[in-house]
Amino acid sequence: MRKTVTVLGSTGSVGANTLHVVREYPDTFQVEGLAANSSEESLGRQIEEFRPKAVYLKDKRGLSELSKRFFPTVKFFSEAEGLLAFSRYLGSDILVAATTGTSALLSVLDALERGKRVALANKEVIVVAGALVMSKLKENPDASLIPVDSEHNAIFQCLQGNPKKNVEKIILTGSGGPLREVSPHEFHKVSKEFVVNHPRWKMGRKISVDSATLMNKGLEIIEASWLFDFPIEKIEVLIHPEAVVHSMIELKDGAVLAQLGVTDMRLPIQHALCFPDRFGVKPNLRLDFNKTAKLTFLNPDRKKFPCLDIAYEAARRAGSAPCVLSAADETAVNAYLEDKINFVEIPKIIENVLQRHSHVAAPGLEEIQSIHAWAVEETKRLCAAH
Repeated sequence: MRKTVTVLGSTGSVGANTLHVVREYPDTFQVEGLAANSSEESLGRQIEEFRPKAVYLKDKRGLSELSKRFFPTVKFFSEAEGLLAFSRYLGSDILVAATTGTSALLSVLDALERGKRVALANKEVIVVAGALVMSKLKENPDASLIPVDSEHNAIFQCLQGNPKKNVEKIILTGSGGPLREVSPHEFHKVSKEFVVNHPRWKMGRKISVDSATLMNKGLEIIEASWLFDFPIEKIEVLIHPEAVVHSMIELKDGAVLAQLGVTDMRLPIQHALCFPDRFGVKPNLRLDFNKTAKLTFLNPDRKKFPCLDIAYEAARRAGSAPCVLSAADETAVNAYLEDKINFVEIPKIIENVLQRHSHVAAPGLEEIQSIHAWAVEETKRLCAAH
């Protein structure tokens, strides 16, 4: 019997790659739901190919056009009904959370409560509400949460058969982003097109900017701490420009286990969908060691990329601080992409918002939503003042 799949963020990079994996294994997976913010044309092509039961589209005009083409065969959900109503209506075996920001949080919590698998390709959900998500996972033994981010998927694979008590540290690798070899004195001159052009991965604009500031590594530290129940001080970051080693663990006896592979998101996506099984891949998705001349590892330049230390500090404070960090980062990055602030102002604004926040040690869901909304508005206000 085929497993049903709902993809939140189906027209984005991870969503499109998820559908590629499903396309490769039509006897194993069936697309039941597709959700997107806009991209009417791309979503229309996906509906034609996969014929889902339901579709969510935030864009009203696009929703109207698609409804004319596919209703009543497909049930449509609007922003007024919400993403949660859409995913709850379907109740698919696997929920792929590939949206940006926190829009998928309620859907993720609901899927875990129903004992479903969540393939999580969204850092913000865990960063903002890690305690709630992991608590929901533990309460429902039939539920599973498999990370799709290449780094966390790598750690997940390395930890199989290795109890936490045997692990000395987690080592998250990162390419260093497009500004790795650019002097910080030149940051104010770099174009937006250069910043969003990641040297190794094909990603969305927001996460590409996070890669350029190294905030993506900061968010990944927090995510790893929650996913693997591991102390922040034992999670390290190494810059690895070749992006062949996707992350590592060091065991107490000094052994280091690493997960290697080509830089293609189809691999961690396929692993998350198929786990614990392993399915085959085409030759172009296999690592050719004859073409891997060297593997380089460097410590990150924390002065050049202050977002990393800002994230570490938020992680140490825990409670509501990571929620504020995530909201401020997302809002500041969007302001940069909309030409409202300069690239170098991103970390300054995030740090300013964190300093203005009244810390809450153990926020519940409603408090998290309120704190997130406050951080968004405060960041917007500071961005407008620049």
